[in-house]
Formats: sequence, structure tokens, C-alpha cells
Amino acid sequence: MVHLISQEIGSLRKPAWLLEFLRGDHSDKEKEEALNEAALVNIKLLENVGLDLVYDGEARRAEMYEYPVKRIGGFEIAGTVRSWDNKYYRKARVVSKVEYLGNYHMEEFVFVRDNTIRTPKIPVTGAYTLMDWSYNEAYDTREDLAMDLARKIISRLLSELEGIGAKVVQIDEPAATTHPSEMEMFLKVFNEQVKGLGVKIHTHICYSGDEYASLMPIIPELKAVHFALEFANRDSTALGVDDATRPGYKALKAFKEYGAGKEIGLGVIDVHTDFIEPPELIRDRILYAVKVIGDPSKIYVNPDCGLRTRSRTVAYQKLKNMIKGKELAEKELM
Repeated sequence: MVHLISQEIGSLRKPAWLLEFLRGDHSDKEKEEALNEAALVNIKLLENVGLDLVYDGEARRAEMYEYPVKRIGGFEIAGTVRSWDNKYYRKARVVSKVEYLGNYHMEEFVFVRDNTIRTPKIPVTGAYTLMDWSYNEAYDTREDLAMDLARKIISRLLSELEGIGAKVVQIDEPAATTHPSEMEMFLKVFNEQVKGLGVKIHTHICYSGDEYASLMPIIPELKAVHFALEFANRDSTALGVDDATRPGYKALKAFKEYGAGKEIGLGVIDVHTDFIEPPELIRDRILYAVKVIGDPSKIYVNPDCGLRTRSRTVAYQKLKNMIKGKELAEKELM
């Protein structure tokens, strides 16, 4: 019996009631209780869908970049910049050497660990992305800043999470392939931040203009066993398991070449559209991946990225169909 492991990537849109409550005049204790409630709702939603690896939808985080930099010494928020489409984030300046002020993911991980019947997978924004998305005013080079973040901040944070029971950590590095000339630097920084850890390391890297061509050659040396990558947002919606029908998944052939022994987090859900992928489409995307990769045990099923850009209703429907499609694929693979 084949069982394909399923997971989310990280974020869900915050419920409207939570955003309204947090804008109100409430005590810190009341706000903490509201965040706990939202986190618990997200955990149970993801469990109910049927995912094997879950988190809390990042209910406590304003955004994957702003949340950590507001909690690391040396950063000052500078202003708002556009990231993609009509999405914006608050960019920070690094005005002095970075300083570890405490584990900013400890509380949320403990809550998930203590409130789920599944395996928690904590997402952590990586050192390279924190560096790339910031104004560097304190270090001689980009690499100097990234390596200091890796050594002083992320490595320590991950070690502490491992110490309280984290088994799976997802290092989010959406900036990794945006600078193909810096892939050797990225490799060095990534490996530094996970050095000496026993926890299972996943990494999520967003789609690149070169279809991951710059990433593939360094995969053998990257100290991660699992690569969650985007595919669905470049794919057709036609059914079929041939190359012509599955254009979004062409990078799988390079992954098979460079990623021997590694796991692939297969993006089968497009997070940039409200189109609800039919289970049969998800089935065929999975079956195509199995045809290319060969070993179903190395394939996890997940959305391309976090689902916070979709409404909660659409996100839930997409995830439900993802599980239905996974189950159809499992039947085909029996």
C-alpha cells in the first residue's frame, strides 16, 4: 500500500474576526488568547483536511519577513515596499551587527506541538532571505550579513527548537534563486545555519525564472533532505501524465539527476488563483512525478506555497481536493 505524505507550506489567511479584534483596545492577555484560538482553529482545520504534517497557518506572524526582523537586534523597520503583484511588505534596515534577542518561534511551536495529533513542521525564514530582503547598512558585504544571521540567529533558534522536540523544520528561502550568481553564497549560508542539527531539514524555495536551473547543481551539497518546490503555477489544467500535458513539472527531470536520495515536496496546488483544482488533475500531476522520479516514498504532496493570498474558503477547498487527488493517485500506485 502506497502512502504519499501530505503537508502544507506555512501560511493561511488570518480570519477576519482576529484582525478586527487585534485592532481593538484589548489587553495583551486577551490578544494572546485570541491568537491561541486562531492557531487552534487552523491546526484542527489542517488535521481535518487530512494532512500528515501541519502547522498553525502562521497565525501569530504578521508576515514571514517582518515577524523575525522585528525580533532580531540590529534591524529597524524602514518602510513599505512592493514584493509582487499588489502585495507589499515592510522592509528593514540593518543598522548594527545582528543580535539574538530570544527564540521568536518558541511559543508558537510549543502551542502546535501540544495541540496537534499530527507531526508539526515549523517554517522558519532563512538567513539568506532575511539578508536579501533588507537594507544592509552595517556589514561590508551581503555575505557577511547573511553569515552572521546564519551563525548568530538561525542556527541558535533551530538548535533550541530541536531541544524542545521539533522533528521537522522547513527553512523558507524564497530569495534563493532570485540571484543566480549568488548560488554558491546561498549554499554556504544555508549549510551554516543548519550545521550540527539532528532535526530533519526541509527547504521551501519559490519558483525561479530559470525553472530552478541555478538551484539544481547545488542540491547535492545542500544540507537538506527535502525540497518543497513550486510546479502547479506553470502547469496546464489538462488531464494526462505525458510531458506535453505537464509542462509545469519539467524541472523534475533535473531534480532526479541532481537530487538522488532527496525528497521532493511536489507543488500540486496553484496558490495564485481561486481555481479549485479537480482531484483528477492533482492525481495526474502526482502520477507524472512518480513516473519521472520513480520512488513514490520520495514524493510529498503540498501546495506550491503558502495559501494566505487565498480566502480561507478557497484554501480549504483546494486542500480538500489535494487530499482527494492524492488518494486517487495512491489507488493507481497500488
